[in-house]
Order: sequence, then structure tokens, then C-alpha cells
Amino acid sequence: MELPVVADEVRAAIAAGHAVVALESSLIAQGLPAPHNLETALAAEAAVRAEGAVPATTALDGGRLVLGAPHALLERLADPASSPAKAASRDLGPLLAAGRLASTTVSATMRIAVISGVRLMATGGIGGVHRGAASSFDVSSDIDELAATPVAVVCSGAKSILDLPATLELLETRRVPVIGLATDELPAFYATSSGLAVTHRVETPQEAARTLARHFAILGSGGLLIVQPPPAELAIPADEMAAWIEQATADVARERVSGAAVTPFVLSRVAELSGGRALRANIGLIVNNARIAARIAVAHAALRYPDRRARA
Repeated sequence: MELPVVADEVRAAIAAGHAVVALESSLIAQGLPAPHNLETALAAEAAVRAEGAVPATTALDGGRLVLGAPHALLERLADPASSPAKAASRDLGPLLAAGRLASTTVSATMRIAVISGVRLMATGGIGGVHRGAASSFDVSSDIDELAATPVAVVCSGAKSILDLPATLELLETRRVPVIGLATDELPAFYATSSGLAVTHRVETPQEAARTLARHFAILGSGGLLIVQPPPAELAIPADEMAAWIEQATADVARERVSGAAVTPFVLSRVAELSGGRALRANIGLIVNNARIAARIAVAHAALRYPDRRARA
């Protein structure tokens, strides 16, 4: 098994049973424009630390998996001149063999986390079923990774540019529990409400920690989603978002964008059409999800190691 290069701080926290939160890095290399990309990644790490957990941003560099990327590596990921690749879990072998610099999506971050003994990660929103997938078969590997890999993902649902009803249905089919944190609905990324009910709800990070502890103890494999809405002051009404997404989706067809480039293109176009409101919401929910993931991680560490201090 390929073992990651683990930062000293992260290794010490794992060994001591302290709380660790894995963070993806595709938001740096592909998801957000400069300088917001690096600023947001650092703000997410700071939010994790403020709650008493250790952040562990993942990446690929020089033929090695990395858990706990140093600042210099984050800067390289943020620099377009470095030409970082975008790694889902399927891409790990080829990119490692090629020695490429690469950011990590949700699926790759989950895989790196579980190899290292980390059970919790945070992101903005997962990938899912794309609109028109009935003919294109365009479904994110995040879904299958969640079905297979025992890591809990804290997010604001799936990206709202996706087919959310189909995504929720496929998560159910793949046996992935979707747990609403103080919500009965699947958040629609930028928007608080999607109109889609989730099956389970918890009220606090402590309840979420108990839920994921029992899930891992009983099933042993497979992850789960813990979803929460974006911060209320940044949330965008669903009808406004729908109009921007419709326009951005039409632009995808006109510009003949395809494959892994579709999601970054649509998110960038929506940010432009919204006059920056979508970008501000995206940044806010990424940082807030990291913060709440840290609270859950602290509570989970206390459950796993009741005789040790959960906080680093």
C-alpha cells in the first residue's frame, strides 16, 4: 500500500488520538480564482485549528501522496504556472507514477485520509450526478468513493449545478447515509433549501460524532455525508441560483466544455453572473464546513479515546 508523506504535526496528532480533519485541495488549483483560492484554503485550516483539531490538506507531489501539505506546496498548487493536475481517486496511480503535482478532489482526499487513519474530511460540496447523465453517464466518482471508503464528509450537500434529486437517489442506492446537521433538507450548496428531504437528522456536532462512530463500528466500510446549509448571511435563494446555472450550463454546450473541466467552468461562470455573490457564498461555506468538521472530529476523538485528550 502506498503510504502518504504525513506532516509531523498530523502524524503526532493521529498517534495521540487527537482530532484531525482532512481537507481537499482541488479548491486551490481548480475551484477558486486567485487570490481567493489560497486565502480560502488557509482560512479553512485556521478554522480547524481554532476548534482544537489539526488540519491535514491533501495533495500529490513528486510521486508521493501528501497528508498535511506545507505552505510552500499550497502556494505551488495555487500557481497556474505549476500546471497542477486534478486527482480523483482513479487518477492516483497514474499521477504518482508520472511524479505529477496534483490537487485532490473529495474521492482522492478520502482515500488518502483512510490510508492514514483519518476518518473525517471537509469540503464545500461533493460531486454527484450531472444534469443529462441519462445520456452522458456523467457521474462523479465521489459517489462510489463514499460507498466504499469509511470516511465521513462534512459538506453543504452536492454542488447545486448538478442533478440534486438524482444525486440523492444514487447516494441512497449506494447505501451512503446522508445526515442533516440541524436540517431536514439536503442543502443546495449556495442555497439553504433544495426541497429534498434527508432521512436522518442530528442537532449537534456531538450527535454527529456518535452517529459516525456507530456507523463505522457496525458497517466497517463505506462513508457517510454530514450536510449543513451555507451560512445564512451568504445563502442565495434557489430561484436566483437556478437562472444563473441555466445560463452557465448553456455556455458549457456553446463552448464545448467537457469532462473534468465542466464543474470548474460552471462554478466560474455562476460566480461571474452573480456579481461575486456565489463566490462569497462558496468561500463562506468551505470555511464553515471546515469549522464544523473540526468540532465533530474533536467529539469523535473523545469517543474513540476517552482516556486521552481529544484536542491537540
